[in-house]
Amino acid sequence: MNPFEMVVLIVAIVTVGRVASARYGVNIGGGRRERRREASQAQQVDEVEAARLRSEVTRLNDRIQVLERLATDPAKRLSDEIDALKNQ
Repeated sequence: MNPFEMVVLIVAIVTVGRVASARYGVNIGGGRRERRREASQAQQVDEVEAARLRSEVTRLNDRIQVLERLATDPAKRLSDEIDALKNQ
């Protein structure tokens, strides 16, 4: 087999392989780009989840501060604040 026939055969094999992978959805090339894209998407999901959790922690800390103030304030002051809120 001469070099020209070898090159033609290699090109034909690669072409058939790519057509088959495109038709049947098989990823022959290892999918490095796809894995990178999936990792990037996972990182974005993690960042969104982290932001949501930070927001939730901030909200809970605000509620804890209110509860601590209610638990430590004298009853008269608490009663006055409740009455002021009712009158608004």
